[in-house]
Amino acid sequence: MNEATWITWCVLGFSAVCIGIAKTGMPGIGILVIPLVAAVIPAKQSPGLILPMLIMADIFAVAYYKRHAVWKHLFRTLPYAALGVVIGYGVMTLVSDRQLRPNIGAIVLGMLLINYWRQSREGADPKIPDDRWFPAIIGIIAGITTMMANAAGPVMTIYLLAMRLPKEGFIGTIAWYFFIINCFKVPFSAAQGLINPASLKINLAMAPFIVAGALAGIRLARFIPEKIFMAAVQWLAAAGALTLFLR
Repeated sequence: MNEATWITWCVLGFSAVCIGIAKTGMPGIGILVIPLVAAVIPAKQSPGLILPMLIMADIFAVAYYKRHAVWKHLFRTLPYAALGVVIGYGVMTLVSDRQLRPNIGAIVLGMLLINYWRQSREGADPKIPDDRWFPAIIGIIAGITTMMANAAGPVMTIYLLAMRLPKEGFIGTIAWYFFIINCFKVPFSAAQGLINPASLKINLAMAPFIVAGALAGIRLARFIPEKIFMAAVQWLAAAGALTLFLR
């Protein structure tokens, strides 16, 4: 990062603001950060650089929505998500940066397609299963995708929607879920050298942007039409993911 251009720093600062907004106001914007960061730093290092920033923003989210978590849904998925993290860690030890870049792009595109399918089924009362095997599959997929690309948001959205939680319960549950699973991922990222003193210095520099984004997210959610905003974010994320996938 000593040779990073001003464009790189601008992208990182913008991404930090988006992470803060995603955690406190508009969750879907978080998917945009993944291809952006992977485009300006080595793809294999990007999940480790993003992770501490996510945890910083998670602290704001759990503090703001701390009383609304539905813990039984967390307990049903977290053990399987932990298994998925271990699987994702194993995959990351076997691939190079050049191989991981298109994989991150593919994961983001897959998550966007899942999110599009979910949104297209709104109002149609989709029959999403809630049997015992369902949280197991969701948890493993979420663990793998969050370890490899910090991209498990759409997967967990599908699961929690299937549980038919009220708005506050939904936000509170997903906030605690990602705070716990992101903290669980730290030793794995550190073992791979993805979290190190140099990356933590960058995270510290990004802290004010995360705080600004977290505070802004609470306000922005009240004024910007969510459908229009999220449509623009998803198109931008798809463009960024395609760039990673095709490079």
